[in-house]
This record gives sequence, structure tokens and C-alpha cells, in this order.
Amino acid sequence: MTVTLTKGQRVSLEKRGGGTLTKVRMGLGWDAVKKRGLFGSRAQSIDLDASALLFDAAGVLVDQVWFKQLVSQDGAVRHTGDNLTGDGEGDDESIQVDLSRLPAAVETLVFTVNSFTGQDFSQIENASCRLLDETGGDSEIAKFNLTGSGRHTAQIMAKLSRDGAGWTMTALGIPASGRTFRDLLPALAGTV
Repeated sequence: MTVTLTKGQRVSLEKRGGGTLTKVRMGLGWDAVKKRGLFGSRAQSIDLDASALLFDAAGVLVDQVWFKQLVSQDGAVRHTGDNLTGDGEGDDESIQVDLSRLPAAVETLVFTVNSFTGQDFSQIENASCRLLDETGGDSEIAKFNLTGSGRHTAQIMAKLSRDGAGWTMTALGIPASGRTFRDLLPALAGTV
């Protein structure tokens, strides 16, 4: 059963029958708003990039997964590849996380999205991120709608945090500006 999250809401990653999830996937999907012109409307290409940032308990960035580094140093986090247009149905970019393989020092994973080509979110529609359980299939756990017109070029989407022996997902939806995750680091202050 999918939980549709709003900004600030949390969901536990505990399985219904007990235990915690071990493999999850964060999927990012989006469409470009059609440009209207003299001869009708046309599609445009928008290159959104999903990133996963791994932090320790002190809030120090210890690793990152993005289009220039598709796999974390320990191999527990994998980006499935860069979509340059947003064309197609379903998830346009995905990041797979094997929570059981993450080093104990990693306390928080933050998922971000940024417009590498510089278009702002007023030019994007149907943007959402969703968390899927990949342990026993591809069942959707939670979904968070990112669409909202605005002049920001990035969003800090959600975070996964260690919660005792398990993990919790929190929808963040913090507007930011920047072409890569590095530009978003100042906006992350206080979220990890």
C-alpha cells in the first residue's frame, strides 16, 4: 500500500510482517511543460538529475552518488543512469540502495534533484519521487509530489534516516538552486 506524503511527513521502512526493508529504490519522474508557439505546442527537453548524498552522524558528507559517480564507494548505493530529457513513462532516473550494506557510519541519505540545464520548476510538471521496496518485488512504499511552479532549479526531495535498527523516510521538498548537488550543500544545513 502506497503512502502519499506531504512535506515533513515520515514513514517507517518496517515491513508489515515485522523486520525492516533491506533494498529500496528511489525513483524520480518528470515531464517538461509543453512550450506554446505560433504553430502549436512542442515538447522541450529538461535534464533533471537525481543524487543521493550519504552523511555520518555529525552531518559530514562521506560519499555521493550522482551522474558522475554512479556507485558509492562501498557499492551499497547505485544510480541507474542519467536521463537527459524526462521523456518516457515511469521513473526517469532511479537510485538503488542496499540498506543492509551501508556502513554503520552512514546515518542519513538525502535525495536531491536539480536541473542541470538550468530550467526552473515552473517549466516542469508531473514531477515526483517514490520509494519502492526491492526486497520482494517492486512495491511502492511512498510517493512525494515535487511539482509546484517556482523559480527554483532544485529540490531536496527526501531523506532516509537510521531509526534504531531500521530506517525512516521523511519527505522534505525544500526548494533550492543549483545545477549539481554541490550547489545544494548550503541548503542542506539543518536537514541531516
